[in-house]
Amino acid sequence: MSQPPTPARSKRFYKTVTIGDVPDGFRVELDGRSIKTPQRNTLVVPMRSLAEAIAAEWEGQSEEIDLDAMPLTRLAQRAVDSAGHGRERLIDEIMNFSNSDLLCYRATDPDPLVKLQSAEWQPALDWAAQELGAHLEVRTALMIVEQPLAALAALRARVETLSDFELAGLAPATALLGSLVLGLALHCGHIDSQKALSLSLLDELWQVEQWGEDAEAAARRALLARDLHDLEHFLGCFRQDSAA
Repeated sequence: MSQPPTPARSKRFYKTVTIGDVPDGFRVELDGRSIKTPQRNTLVVPMRSLAEAIAAEWEGQSEEIDLDAMPLTRLAQRAVDSAGHGRERLIDEIMNFSNSDLLCYRATDPDPLVKLQSAEWQPALDWAAQELGAHLEVRTALMIVEQPLAALAALRARVETLSDFELAGLAPATALLGSLVLGLALHCGHIDSQKALSLSLLDELWQVEQWGEDAEAAARRALLARDLHDLEHFLGCFRQDSAA
């Protein structure tokens, strides 16, 4: 029998954390009982590496459970609850960035920033063209302009191949980065979370170099870095299992 939903913070009610094999994957068990999602589904994940990472989150809790400190658990729960009826919604969330990808919209001045954007962003677009078949066009206008239909179709085709769990990680990563290309590059392991974030914040970091640091902005970037690192860990579990 499974325990009732756990609030964001509650007393630790279990002693042991184990991983059980089930027909469709792996289940993290607390004193032999399965974890439930917010929608009362049993939390079953498709790969052992992810189950081990989730188990480590629960094992690491002290006398008080803090779900906010368990990002992989929350991402996996979202994936389970989104399975089926929520899948198309996640795909649409991700594809919303296909026409407004940060990397495609360039400054016209000052010249050092223009050159920096080209040097840092173009390799990622070249990767998307070569690996994904998505030849995206660079714009300088402020208005969003439709990308070539073939490029959009190539991006959607890649996104639609992903599992519900991968979509649950890719959607927030893409939103955080403001770029579907960077989100997919992170998912594929082409770049790590630190590089992805530095590319997404290129303009802001350039301003910091020119005018100095702002404490509030630095704190916000630190939180973004933490969140993106968690997403990288989550998505990386799929590459670990496929390579095993």
